[in-house]
Amino acid sequence: MVTNVGNQTKFIDAIKELIELDYDAVDTYKLAIEKLKNLEYKDKFYEFKGDHNQHIKQLSAFLARNNEIAPTEPDKTKDLLMKAKVEGASFIGDKDILKAMLSNEEDTVTAYERMNKRVKESSDQKIAKIIADGWEDEKRHKNWIQNELEKLKHSGELS
Repeated sequence: MVTNVGNQTKFIDAIKELIELDYDAVDTYKLAIEKLKNLEYKDKFYEFKGDHNQHIKQLSAFLARNNEIAPTEPDKTKDLLMKAKVEGASFIGDKDILKAMLSNEEDTVTAYERMNKRVKESSDQKIAKIIADGWEDEKRHKNWIQNELEKLKHSGELS
């Protein structure tokens, strides 16, 4: 799935879609944690899920400061697509769940990168740091998953 988050005409609408994407990520991490067998992966995914929850809280506070109502749930279609990748991968094993989650994290990295470029559209001084920190979190998530997949590849578990 390629995300359109960050391409919305209005900055506030892009923030709302970013929150929905973070809700999608939380739901997908919950599912991945349930399906994974490797405890290290589960622990790391709990951490990443927590980061996404923090993004939701901070972005929702920004909307509240701007008299806007924040979404309270994921976009149903995107959520279904993200979870379907993980659900399908779970029948094969942990490495395929990692691959599915990498694809999902690539979308969140793209979304936060776009929003980081747009942040100057807001007069709220706090939002730049929230977006920049979120982008760093997303890059860290993506890099961790990529590194774990590389380890599996070098160990012969991933072809």
